[in-house]
Amino acid sequence: MQRSLFPPLPLSRRRFLSGVSGLGLTGLLGASAWDAVAADLVEFPFVNGRRELATNFPQKGAMILQRTRPPLLETPFEVFDQGVFTPNDRFYVRWHLANIPTEVDPATFRLNIRGHVDQPIQLTLDDLVRGFKPFEIAAVNQCSGNSRGFFSPRVPGGEWANGAMGNARWTGVRLKDVLDRAGVKAGALQARFNGLDTGVVPQTPDFMKSLAIDHARDGEVMIAYAMNGEPLPLLNGFPLRLVVPGWYATYWVKMLDDIEVLDKPDDNFWMTKAYLIPDTPFANIVPGQKDVKMVPINRMLPRSFFTNVKDGAVLKVGQTTTVRGIAFGGDTALAKVLFSADSGSRWQEARLGSDHGKYSFRRWEVPLRLSSPGSHQLMIKAVNAAGSVQPDRANWNGAGFMRNVIESVSVQAA
Repeated sequence: MQRSLFPPLPLSRRRFLSGVSGLGLTGLLGASAWDAVAADLVEFPFVNGRRELATNFPQKGAMILQRTRPPLLETPFEVFDQGVFTPNDRFYVRWHLANIPTEVDPATFRLNIRGHVDQPIQLTLDDLVRGFKPFEIAAVNQCSGNSRGFFSPRVPGGEWANGAMGNARWTGVRLKDVLDRAGVKAGALQARFNGLDTGVVPQTPDFMKSLAIDHARDGEVMIAYAMNGEPLPLLNGFPLRLVVPGWYATYWVKMLDDIEVLDKPDDNFWMTKAYLIPDTPFANIVPGQKDVKMVPINRMLPRSFFTNVKDGAVLKVGQTTTVRGIAFGGDTALAKVLFSADSGSRWQEARLGSDHGKYSFRRWEVPLRLSSPGSHQLMIKAVNAAGSVQPDRANWNGAGFMRNVIESVSVQAA
């Protein structure tokens, strides 16, 4: 039986503004903002895979603790079996810079739009909520390094398992409408986005990301003030975050307070030195390979996962079990999901659940009846509308980005 997908309640403008009016230091973070207490342990199936389960980060339930400052919190994978929309209190967290405001006053907050525009403007939250047509889209937010812990040879960086991702209904305004309010001048090349977080030392490069101006104005990129029908949690970017459907989360700038329209290419550190990938299929190279052209990371790849069957599960011979999971198409719609119960020798098409839009998770499921005892390798792969298919061999690059190999689990029939 398919479980509820937990559709969020519609968010009215009045309810949003009343909901954020009281948010401040105490309401958002409490007395011990960063002193996360860990109770249980999680063991990931890779080297040094033991992690603590933190339970007292603000506005968060039990989360897998990767790092405390800046906070990196992974969603426990069983959450993804509960529905295609990831609850806000279990949605993963990834920050780059350690100084994150513990208090944002909605009444005094301003979003600046400046640079190569006709008229620089400042917008309040009230301006955004009341003064623009609301826009909503369902989209997966996935860290570029999701699943980095599985890379072999190992690479530096946050050693995530598969839970550095989440899917939400994002509510806000189109970036295009905001840029048009300021008036983008002829010759504009990019829009650059900055948030309220800062580095510990002055020499730390400010975390900024840019999009080509045509992409920024495509009508899908948006400024979100709510997710899943509620104001953004502070750790997920309150009061505003950029949403770039189909692109990796490095572009989804949190606590967004500044948009600068540029008339020349952005040469800041986070666009020219960090988050670069080999300009090859699946960003794949051989360890030690030199002289590879590097480009900024961009579009997501299709992925699929098992959510109710794990490695080592025991299934009864001759009994039908519904195997299920989630999948998404990356930068475009999911076309189909293929399942194999014999290590990839034969594939069958899985049944897809409700379609919430081309950038959203979709549920998949197949009935499975194993007729012979012993070990069986189950495999799953996604195919998107552009024909991109998950590869049967894992990619590798020095940053541990963009893993999307076919997922498999080994089960025992008895």
